[in-house]
Amino acid sequence: MGTTRQATRDRIVSLAPSITSILLELGAGRELVGVSKWCKDVADVGRRPQVGDCWKMDIEEVMRLKPTMLIGSVPFAPDTVAKLLAQPVTFVAINPRSLADIQRDIRILGRMVNRAANAEKLIRNMEQVFRAVAKAAHAKSAGKRPRVYCEAWPKPRISSPPWVAELVAIAGGKMVVTPGQRVTDEEVAAAKPDIIVLAWAATGNKAKPASASRNPAWQNVPAVRNGRVFVVRDELLNTPGPPLMKGAAELLHIMQAAGAKGSK
Repeated sequence: MGTTRQATRDRIVSLAPSITSILLELGAGRELVGVSKWCKDVADVGRRPQVGDCWKMDIEEVMRLKPTMLIGSVPFAPDTVAKLLAQPVTFVAINPRSLADIQRDIRILGRMVNRAANAEKLIRNMEQVFRAVAKAAHAKSAGKRPRVYCEAWPKPRISSPPWVAELVAIAGGKMVVTPGQRVTDEEVAAAKPDIIVLAWAATGNKAKPASASRNPAWQNVPAVRNGRVFVVRDELLNTPGPPLMKGAAELLHIMQAAGAKGSK
């Protein structure tokens, strides 16, 4: 069965940056024949055709690539899902919430492209990076864990996904609102974060710190009062895959910078 699968190599179109970053890390570049328009922000996709994303795409354009498999990540636009399901092609969607879910998805994708060993290697590499970040955080923490609010979108206000809360903990902090949920200005203010991190989806590093620092409801929030509002490139926190390694390191840098600023 393995020989047959290898002889008839899959043609995969990735509809999400996380899928693309994982597949390329696994060494499945030959199978990857198309990517979403956002994938170039997280991985070297070369000249592969870009076919929209999970919200909007030209199905005919996708099918011209003769895919045997379409792989995306929740959330999807409902009408896009309906169009995909109508096609004579395997459609797979992942929906990770935690770092454990991300590991599971890496293993699943590894088996799908006959690179299970590479999947385990990637997981070990990510775990090693996270351990190194946690060790560095512990060495600098002096027993203090700053209270952190990470934001994925400002209107409506949405906190960063649950795996970001885990990264915050690894980097030495504590997420003080429920992750991956709509939150109000009042809820954030009541949580009194020491640090605010803005990583707005699909904006790169263009989140606006002034939206936090000038918010009338947040003038007594420690992060605003002490000038500890930071921007992180969204793909480093919002891509559930290899980019999170850089995201964890960036959060550690923020925690340490905020700590140094507070000690002056």
